[in-house]
Amino acid sequence: MRLTLNEVKKNVKISNFLSQTEIYLDALGFTDHGPRHVGIVSGRSQELASKIGLSARDQELAAIAGWCHDMGNFLGRTEHHYWASMLFSQVYLEKTSNINEISRIMQAIASHDKDEIRLVDNISAILILADKSDVSRSRVKHYRSHKRLGESDIHDRVNYATTYNQLLISKSKKEIVLRVKIDVKVATPMEYFEIFNDRMIFCEMAAKYLGYKFVLIINDFKLS
Repeated sequence: MRLTLNEVKKNVKISNFLSQTEIYLDALGFTDHGPRHVGIVSGRSQELASKIGLSARDQELAAIAGWCHDMGNFLGRTEHHYWASMLFSQVYLEKTSNINEISRIMQAIASHDKDEIRLVDNISAILILADKSDVSRSRVKHYRSHKRLGESDIHDRVNYATTYNQLLISKSKKEIVLRVKIDVKVATPMEYFEIFNDRMIFCEMAAKYLGYKFVLIINDFKLS
């Protein structure tokens, strides 16, 4: 079997893992990790892979990794990247003769949230950038349930404050740019850094592996 993004999206097991993850994280009060998030990460992964010149097949593999990267959350948040990688292997390892493609996707999924990561594959780097760049008001599910602004979780407030988010690639400048706009009445840029600092380090590392520089622009203020 030749693995395709369309097949992965239609797979009932993958869909169930994603549904269970959404139920579990919603109960914990987390931001969206369901169809909206994985759809954006999958699409950004494919677009980024295309713009930096990867093959059409690697573009699809990156999109598949993006679609499946968070589906292990329902088994435990802390090690969700490992769970997702193992679940992916259980669904597809015996169904395809191209073990290398499966292992590359597994590695990308397992690496997207791992502190001691050492990047050795373009797909892994692309997934990190696509995932860590998704900070947006549309990810927030629980913000409106808080009676006062100060009671909301910082992740909810920072995501809710982010009214614009776009990941751009400049091949001429060799830059991968995350441009965001923050409503300072809801959260401050400093609060953004409180939750984004680790993510920025991940993105810098991933961009460097791809031969690019990562640039963050918040409210037209450039940080690089």
